Amino acid sequence: MPDYSRPLGDAVKRARGRLDYTQNEVATLADIEIRTLSNIENYRANPEMKVLFPLIRFLKIDPREIFYPEMASEGPNIHHLRTLIDGCTDKEAEKLIPVLEAVLHIMRANDYTTIVEE
Repeated sequence: MPDYSRPLGDAVKRARGRLDYTQNEVATLADIEIRTLSNIENYRANPEMKVLFPLIRFLKIDPREIFYPEMASEGPNIHHLRTLIDGCTDKEAEKLIPVLEAVLHIMRANDYTTIVEE
């Protein structure tokens, strides 16, 4: 059985850093023990689902980061897009799809590298 402690610990640390939370804040807000969180981040834990589920949801961690760490190479912009999409209702997604497809089509047709970046 594969060891998921390293990808889990890394994903938790990244997400906590991205959200600018301390370990104490995450432990309190996710309702888990600080010692458990520390063990997870230091690759010394195999948490039960009752700990893992609220922690991953609270930190908005994509489970692929843990179970498919080889796919974790996506940048922060892709992660931000995924988070926005995950927060959409089905109706909102239905309306956004044609808009996104049109924007991507225009960007790709016009060599989007020439678009002025902020």
